[in-house]
Amino acid sequence: MAATKKRKLKLLAEMVNGDERTASEDGKGRLELQTWSDLPLELLELILSNLTFEDNVRASVVCKRWHKVAISVRVMNQSPWLMYIPKSGCLYEFYDPSERKIHSLELPELRGCRVCYTKQGWLLLYRRRNHLVFFFNPFTRETINLPSYELAYEIMAFSCAPTSTNCVVFSIKHVHPTVVAISTCHPGASEWTIVNHRNRLPFVSSIWDKPVFCSGLFYCLSLTGWLGVYDPGRRYWKVLAVPPPRCPENFFVKNWWKGKFMTEHNGDLLVVYTSQNKNPMIYKLYRSELAWKEMESLRGVTIFASFLSSLSGANLPGIMRNSVYFSKFRFFGKRCISYSFDDCRYYPRKQQYDWGEQPPFENIWIEPPRHALSSI
Repeated sequence: MAATKKRKLKLLAEMVNGDERTASEDGKGRLELQTWSDLPLELLELILSNLTFEDNVRASVVCKRWHKVAISVRVMNQSPWLMYIPKSGCLYEFYDPSERKIHSLELPELRGCRVCYTKQGWLLLYRRRNHLVFFFNPFTRETINLPSYELAYEIMAFSCAPTSTNCVVFSIKHVHPTVVAISTCHPGASEWTIVNHRNRLPFVSSIWDKPVFCSGLFYCLSLTGWLGVYDPGRRYWKVLAVPPPRCPENFFVKNWWKGKFMTEHNGDLLVVYTSQNKNPMIYKLYRSELAWKEMESLRGVTIFASFLSSLSGANLPGIMRNSVYFSKFRFFGKRCISYSFDDCRYYPRKQQYDWGEQPPFENIWIEPPRHALSSI
């Protein structure tokens, strides 16, 4: 028995080290020995490029050849940057939390504009003077215009980058206690489509709503925590019978609506509630049960929370996992305020932030391209 076990362990070690040999006969009947490291380069690249980040790292230690190929196809996610919107002028600052550095960029194209939303490195903007709605990429300076639209107090969001044929722009506002007007558009359209839908109270739409596109649907978290959902394909609106997430103590104080954020990650809808002197609370929507459930851990995910839109990511170099990064930094840009669910504390210490003190439209998280510094 002991000898058999040793043989199995030896065989397993040979497989891990890439020394397992497979026998194959050539056309002349000779027996050739091949190793896993002899896989054709194209096949090896295909296999390793489809692995998760963690499995890619594990595969890279098999042998020198696998290490080189794994590194070449490894996708390193980029941390979002916090874009600060100036009250005047055209100089915009971008804070990189992974490097703890601030980069500045002159963007005269945004003069007189209101930032509405961001996704995949694109900004959705509104210029009140001429009711112009347009997309703008601050890193490539590319602009994509939409038809004019008079925006009042309603919020806006979009599904994906405007360069995609699947891009849909979404806006919602209350026109009556039991009626909401939903406006949609897409790049290349000649006009907006505006349709009134019956609405069920207690959902009340306002500028404090949190819109998120997830799994083909626009979700909208209202001021009071009720969730509406819009299907752009069927043009169907519904308020879900999902009770709002349980709020932390002292949540309903002045400006409490500024301490609530929503995002999605890999199809999961996540809500962050914050309160002064209390640790943040995270909730995940369980659609099959029509319920929000509190999470004790983000399971390695990092949330980047800002008032206008929030982002999420995983395996981000220089970024704490299982954490929430807020849209505020301390010590002259040296440290972004964050909360770690692993350590159950804020960084820096004692930095619970009163969101009532912060103007809600002064910044927004944005995803930079891989080599963003070359465009600045």
